[in-house]
Amino acid sequence: VQLVESGGGLAQAGESLRLSCAASGRAFSAYAMAWFRQTPGKEREFVAAVTSRSGATKSYAESVEGRFTISRDNAEETVLLQMNNLKIEDTAVYYCAAGPLPARDSRRYTFWGQGTQVTVSS
Repeated sequence: VQLVESGGGLAQAGESLRLSCAASGRAFSAYAMAWFRQTPGKEREFVAAVTSRSGATKSYAESVEGRFTISRDNAEETVLLQMNNLKIEDTAVYYCAAGPLPARDSRRYTFWGQGTQVTVSS
């Protein structure tokens, strides 16, 4: 599975951005999908995950709960991350990931995108 993120950019605190991850390859719906983020000098941090197939179960990092929403469209082979009420501390490179099961540990994911930069200013 190849993953390509888009939608990053510059936003002011309180504004919204929507990230998109387009997948190509086989069996997209069979994979759990997730978003992680990383800032320089820090380890990759879990943001959100959605289960495979219907995507009925979603999980979020405490820091984004209530502000970010993950969703998937199996027909379009896309996973979205709607980010509302952005904060300066949300600034990071955001990565899309695919794996057999949803997890907060980045090592559980098999496929990764190249990342997209999100910068939030005051």
